[in-house]
Amino acid sequence: MTGSSDGRTCLVTGAGQGIGRAIAVQLARQGASAVAVADRTRDTAAETAELVRAAGARAEVIVCDLRVHDSVADMVTRTAEAFGGLDVLVNNAGVIETAFTTGPDRAVDTLPEAVWDAVYEVNLKAVWLATKFAAPYLRRSRRGPAIVNTASVSGLTGFPDAPAYGVAKAGVIHLTKVTAVDLAPVRCNCLCPGVVDTPLAQDHFAAAPDRAAMERELTAPQLVRRLGRPEEVARLACFLAGDDAAFITGASYVIDGGALAWRGVQN
Repeated sequence: MTGSSDGRTCLVTGAGQGIGRAIAVQLARQGASAVAVADRTRDTAAETAELVRAAGARAEVIVCDLRVHDSVADMVTRTAEAFGGLDVLVNNAGVIETAFTTGPDRAVDTLPEAVWDAVYEVNLKAVWLATKFAAPYLRRSRRGPAIVNTASVSGLTGFPDAPAYGVAKAGVIHLTKVTAVDLAPVRCNCLCPGVVDTPLAQDHFAAAPDRAAMERELTAPQLVRRLGRPEEVARLACFLAGDDAAFITGASYVIDGGALAWRGVQN
């Protein structure tokens, strides 16, 4: 399958599972020539890389700790060296408070400082660092260079038990705008998923006293009453990365089943 990513070299963070894996594979299906699969876990990244190759693109596995400055820099350098440049950066990786604490200490006034720092460093600082290191390569690209950031509806409205996550994702939305300004004509857009069936979401459900009740609560405001699918988000990400979105930059796209379209809750 060819598409609007024809011939591009791409880097996707958090590509070992969930939305990141779906984006990496979809880029390959749409004609990307190469995809760097960056993740903190080699085994899951390698699984994604095999899916990328099966979809018709070259793949490079890169193990990266997004909380470490030099690791982020090395991730970008290795991608550019492996593929002879970089055309598309997808800053997708993210973590939520429950990855670091499963106790009741997840409110603004009880969250441990170390947890705040960890969530901020992965969800926002690493997006800035990856953008900073990728910028010279993207500026040299002649294949419609683009950045796609994964934000969240949590960056647009408040949710309990995830203060650092929500604040960091709000930062990603604004970082997207200023990146579009500073790097033009390199385009930069972001997407804001709602509740999507990913390992991150499943971990969040598992941390709740009643897993099923938590899932019902989170999907109740949606007009489309189900969990989103990673592939649905991936198609939006690839649209924003490709030629069909050539006149779109600095924008945020909500993909949440209609949850933010009204103030209601479905029975």
